[in-house]
Amino acid sequence: MYFNYNDAVKQVVVCGDIHGDFHTLVYKLCIQYAITDTLLIVAGDCGFGFEKPAYYTQVYNKDAGRLKKANNYVAFVRGNHDNPAYFSEERIAYKRWRTIPDYSIISACGHNILCIGGAISIDREYRKRQLAWRATSQTGYYWSDEAPVFSAAAIDDITVPVDTIVTHTAPSLCEKHDKKGLRDWAESDPTLLDDVAAERYTLDMVHDYLLQKGHPLREWYYGHFHQSWAAAIDGIRYRMLDIMEFYDMTPHNSSF
Repeated sequence: MYFNYNDAVKQVVVCGDIHGDFHTLVYKLCIQYAITDTLLIVAGDCGFGFEKPAYYTQVYNKDAGRLKKANNYVAFVRGNHDNPAYFSEERIAYKRWRTIPDYSIISACGHNILCIGGAISIDREYRKRQLAWRATSQTGYYWSDEAPVFSAAAIDDITVPVDTIVTHTAPSLCEKHDKKGLRDWAESDPTLLDDVAAERYTLDMVHDYLLQKGHPLREWYYGHFHQSWAAAIDGIRYRMLDIMEFYDMTPHNSSF
């Protein structure tokens, strides 16, 4: 899928996880920071799937006026705490508020941005146990297809030069590397460490294949780890965003 915002906005801002706090997101964007003419990309763990579908319509209807007045748009990338169907099926597809399928390209402000969602929930065994009483036919608490997927075919189908990537998790060369908390969860989940390593390797394959195909990668943004970090590695600038942290990826590059 290809989404073109070049004629709609003047800047692109990336945000870390929001965990369903949609109203705070819009308040920060439109009121607290008084941002206008902007595309905001949420780098996963948006919170789609924990409530019934009508809830998300109500949320959008409440916030749509602020978005329109400020001429702002929000694009949501899939996290592990999201129902993948909301993204693959584009269940949220309003003019100013939409879920983005994996391997979609967003074109805005001179960037071609590849979006790939997914990660492993380190608390997945706990979440599975909660499904029996939390889940209904319309809501969930854990989704078994949460991990990112490498697709050479999807990359082969890209027809524009990708300079920027927004994902939920990150390649293995990036932080976070500390496994202290992860090991605690792994005591009750014997394959967790291997699956998390595979998750990061999936993004390594994306990185390597894009470079192999000649894409001019310059920037990579992600959330998931609930911390802030940035570094330039082999000519690519990587930035991890904390919960509800905003970062402007347009030329003057600034945090809010």
